[in-house]
Amino acid sequence: MCTGKCSRCIAISLYPLVLLSIICNIVLFFPGGSVKYAKDGHITREVKYMGGLVGGGLLVLIPALYINLTGRQGCCGNRCGMFLSILLAAVGVAGGLYSFIVALAGVGNGPLCKYKDSWTTPFKKSNWTYLSDFELWADCIKPENVVMFNTTLFVTLIAASCVQMLLCAVQMINGLFGCLCGTCHDKEVIKEA
Repeated sequence: MCTGKCSRCIAISLYPLVLLSIICNIVLFFPGGSVKYAKDGHITREVKYMGGLVGGGLLVLIPALYINLTGRQGCCGNRCGMFLSILLAAVGVAGGLYSFIVALAGVGNGPLCKYKDSWTTPFKKSNWTYLSDFELWADCIKPENVVMFNTTLFVTLIAASCVQMLLCAVQMINGLFGCLCGTCHDKEVIKEA
């Protein structure tokens, strides 16, 4: 497969993952579909770190846009453009890693909820055992079903960030081949001449 076509495939695959990360992070601000918890500051700390919005969102979107340009003929579809795509793909890996770490911490610490008349993170020291003990989930009185809500969205962020990191790492390798061997566009121009 041509390095330019591979770049386009990678970029097109990154766009829905970026959108998914941003949506998951925004939805995490509204547990139970209510604005009142965000207003009162009863949001899990990891949600405020905005791993999906900044890491899996913005820090992956910028490289994805450029990587898409390297797949086209023109100013970015050359050896220099492919070299720059390596650097930007590294930024994408860093963004995906940030999103992954924040989401992993979000699942590990559990949600902030009303537990025995106070707002706390009751599962913080449970060593992830709360995930398999569904009876413990009922201990979180408010927001309703917050454990399932947080766990589902954070696990989705973990999966999306893993795929983002993988795709950006593949682009780094693809960019290296494009930088060293040239792009297919160069060969197409030579054949036409």
